[in-house]
Amino acid sequence: MNIDNQNLWLYSFLSRFSRLKGYKSKIMLIAFLGTHVPLLTLLIYFLVSNSYSFEMTVRVLVIALVATLVGTGITLYALHNLLAPVVVTYLALRAYLSKKRLPKLPTHFTDEVGTLMADTVKTITKLDEVIEHLTNYDDLTGLPNRVLFTDRLQQALSRSQDQTRLLAVICLHLNNFREINNALGSSAGEQLLRGVAQRLRASVDRSDLICRLSSDEFVIALPDLTASEDVVPFCQLLLERLLLPIFLQGHEVHIEPSVGIAVYPFDGDSVEQLLQNANTAIDEAKRRAPNNYQFYGADMNVQLQERLGLENQLRHALERNELQLHYQPQVDTNSGEIIGVEALVRWQNPELGAVSPVKFIPIAEANGLIIPIGEWVLRTACTQTRLWQDAGLPPLRIGVNLSARQLAQPNLVERISQILAETELDVAYLELEVTESLIMENVQHSINVLQQLHDMGITLALDDFGTGYSSLSYLRRFPIDILKIDRSFVRDVVVNSEDAAVTNAIITLAKSLGLHITAEGVETQEQFEYMKSHECNKIQGYYFSRPITAPAMGELLKKNQNMHLVERCA
Repeated sequence: MNIDNQNLWLYSFLSRFSRLKGYKSKIMLIAFLGTHVPLLTLLIYFLVSNSYSFEMTVRVLVIALVATLVGTGITLYALHNLLAPVVVTYLALRAYLSKKRLPKLPTHFTDEVGTLMADTVKTITKLDEVIEHLTNYDDLTGLPNRVLFTDRLQQALSRSQDQTRLLAVICLHLNNFREINNALGSSAGEQLLRGVAQRLRASVDRSDLICRLSSDEFVIALPDLTASEDVVPFCQLLLERLLLPIFLQGHEVHIEPSVGIAVYPFDGDSVEQLLQNANTAIDEAKRRAPNNYQFYGADMNVQLQERLGLENQLRHALERNELQLHYQPQVDTNSGEIIGVEALVRWQNPELGAVSPVKFIPIAEANGLIIPIGEWVLRTACTQTRLWQDAGLPPLRIGVNLSARQLAQPNLVERISQILAETELDVAYLELEVTESLIMENVQHSINVLQQLHDMGITLALDDFGTGYSSLSYLRRFPIDILKIDRSFVRDVVVNSEDAAVTNAIITLAKSLGLHITAEGVETQEQFEYMKSHECNKIQGYYFSRPITAPAMGELLKKNQNMHLVERCA
């Protein structure tokens, strides 16, 4: 059907008038004029005719005028509503153009305007799909392109930051793609890229992100990792699949991939930085060996190998009795008596020697070994405390640290109750320590668990206070008995006014909330005097004693008991 533009002459003519901007106003004007033609004709007839009396003429004209006005009103109202489909179709088109909002129009009407609405919905929906695919996907492989990948990776980074999880960005480069493309032609090169994309899709999970970054480069993001080494099995499997031959135009072709890995947050906290560092790692992979993967930074690889070695050794540390507890006394600032000790785990490996907790505790936390280790620490500490009591030493409270994995255990309260029952230690002599960052990972769950432990009669201490990010509103909700001032503030409290101000504020806050205060890391006489003068309840640090073995701790407790017995007798 041909559309003659001459049919638009009336529309074009009316568009010249500035007061008739809207299409509806043009329709209303024509309708108004059309309904008033009979009235004007009748009026002219009565004016030029002398057949009727003046009274009759006026009566007829009034009746005709009223009927015309009523008919005009009804006509305009009906036209106004009949034009509604055209208006809403126009508004839907404008909403899509300005806000990318897909139209929601009825599609069940079958006349011209109903078909217009249905076709508008269908056309815009299809157009939106085409635009989205052209904008966000690679037309050769069908993989997300850099635009979509960057957006999704940024969202994944935000989730990883909120959940304190790791994320790996893996860049893959086809080293010999240019040679294959030049030798077999662009058609074979495109077939090769589609084959690689298919193998990559088969290697990733639904939660993983994948993208064709450039002509011969792909990138994959693995979210929700607990440790950097979790990437290694994936990369090994990926390389195995990519090294299988691909048949192109009757030729058996082997590609030479190089893989570079950057891990958030160690190697960057932005999309651009992670991609850049992963590409840097590719260069290192190419330099070292073909068909190889490499983490960003040479020191990263050394650390990874060391970490893997530590993890393998740590898995057998408990069964080989390589773990032991050291105890650091907590001293009353006024009397000087030892009123508590903190149990600290140590690892003595026959091959590695003494391994720092700073190294092996994060590994145990990441791979779940912290749960059996944590139970062993709690059971050993409770048993030792009971042995000291049976030996006639003064009762004291034993402090044990809880890890994030332990706090997340659904049966944590039951396990602690069972260990207390097995060791026959009164609940009043157990103090569990948690950190700010730990309890803020899942606030409501932490509150529920800590409240159950508190209701049992267990003393709860908030460790490393001042270094985390808990708000006062949350602090009031936690059933905490003790605030432990972090050693980073105590270290320079005498010489640094800012650390002194923070320390004083923590002490004041604890007092206002009715909490006891323990200062960690007290190493000098000046620090001790400062804490004592500011009414800090307990101190803990090298000033009084380093962490020592259980036998040495027993001797120190006897010495402290005898000294204060003599003082009381005197």
